[in-house]
Amino acid sequence: MMAPGARAAVASGHERVTGAACGILRAGGNAFDAAVAAGFASAVAEPALTSLGGGGFLLARPAEGPPVLFDFFVDTPGRGLASRDLDPHLVPVTVEFPGSSQVFHVGLGSAAVPGNLRGLLQVHRRLGRMPLADVLSPAVDMAREGVALNEHQAYFLDLLRPIKTLTEKGRSLYEAGGRYVALGDRLPNPELAAFIDTLPRDGDRELYEGEIARAIARDMREGAGLLTEADLAAYRVVEREPLRVAYRGHDLLTNPPPSFGGSLLGLSLRLLEAAGPPPPRFGDTTHLLRLAAAMRETDRLRESETGDGVAPEHWQESVARLRRASGGTTHVSVCDAAGNAASMTTSNGEGSGYFAPGSGVMLNNMMGEDDLHPEGFHASPPGLRVASMMAPSLLLRGGQPRLVLGSGGSKRIRTALLQAICNAVDFDMDVRALVDSPRMHWDGECLQVEPGFDDAHLAPLRQQAPVNVWDVCDVYFGGVNAVSPGSGAGAGDPRRGGHASGLD
Repeated sequence: MMAPGARAAVASGHERVTGAACGILRAGGNAFDAAVAAGFASAVAEPALTSLGGGGFLLARPAEGPPVLFDFFVDTPGRGLASRDLDPHLVPVTVEFPGSSQVFHVGLGSAAVPGNLRGLLQVHRRLGRMPLADVLSPAVDMAREGVALNEHQAYFLDLLRPIKTLTEKGRSLYEAGGRYVALGDRLPNPELAAFIDTLPRDGDRELYEGEIARAIARDMREGAGLLTEADLAAYRVVEREPLRVAYRGHDLLTNPPPSFGGSLLGLSLRLLEAAGPPPPRFGDTTHLLRLAAAMRETDRLRESETGDGVAPEHWQESVARLRRASGGTTHVSVCDAAGNAASMTTSNGEGSGYFAPGSGVMLNNMMGEDDLHPEGFHASPPGLRVASMMAPSLLLRGGQPRLVLGSGGSKRIRTALLQAICNAVDFDMDVRALVDSPRMHWDGECLQVEPGFDDAHLAPLRQQAPVNVWDVCDVYFGGVNAVSPGSGAGAGDPRRGGHASGLD
């Protein structure tokens, strides 16, 4: 049934991913078929950011029926292990960034129970309408033939070289012939293509309960990892009621607890609305002061501390830390002409370096992510859903979707989305402008600011906290990919090589 005024559009982190989803829509698939196709395609085209061995969330708003949040983020591993065995082997890997370096923890001990594969297939089973083989066909072709690395993907993979080449399997994919992949190179993964090709027949059984699951468990036992057959067999996708947040005559649907990205985004919106009516103009002093205050207060309420009192000599140290990557994440937004909408964010962290045997799938390193485990690695018992900053969202006006949006960017996800939403609601920007407009982010010590704001309007902020104005727009400030169902327009974030397309 055609929804009045609804038009189809896709926005993602990669041109080939957008193309795969658009192809599904043109072939008669709905928004959920297209989102699933994009999820598999992004695992091929964006291997530095996501994988079928990672985790994520999809917020679905069917044209008919209630919205639902599919939670297929990762679980903590270790079911069936004795407490003495819960001491995983984590491999510290140093990644060299321009002007700084950072140690990531990878290896078998960093792998949490993956959810992306099971989640994508459940979304298709529940809400899709095309045959699964047709939905998967673009990803199979891309994995078989390889996707030429664009500038952004080549950059991400160059940063993650020590992780991608940690194992013999990784070296065979990323360093074939003794030369590491670079801009313009194709990156085929025939084993992944063959694995995806089995899914219409076998489903996810092999990875979660079959021979691949047994091989993973065997490797984990031998390599001091924690992922067990019991972990994989017990993994379930959780369907949750989305968190609903009112903001200036709109309703935001977003990711509910136990993840905290949506809750923190909702808190920031409530603080801004409580501060008064929308500012007169984007980027004026009132706008910037309120935005910065909302970011700082959200952090204070979350951590019971503020970033005040940072000495100027520490600012550059803070900036150096900020320029480091902090987990690979990508986002897909889809709407169709029938009024269905899907907002999906997925991640593989930096990747563990370990490939599930016979699948071409690299598992995540979520158990080695400092941000996700503030009490220490593997401090939580097995079988718990790990919390996340991801916040796939839909903005409703009068009960109808105005925006489908989400972002990558770890801690910057919520501030990137906050500003995109405010740009739409407070300043009535179209989807292209709300994505492209300059952003800021409070990092707990310093207000990081993209170029494009007037120095005169930034001056009052400098009286309250350290302010660092960047010379360039950067991947650090998130990657908001958004579509507007009403106009059929979309915008991929140029900070991360995003791409969007509308369908006539």
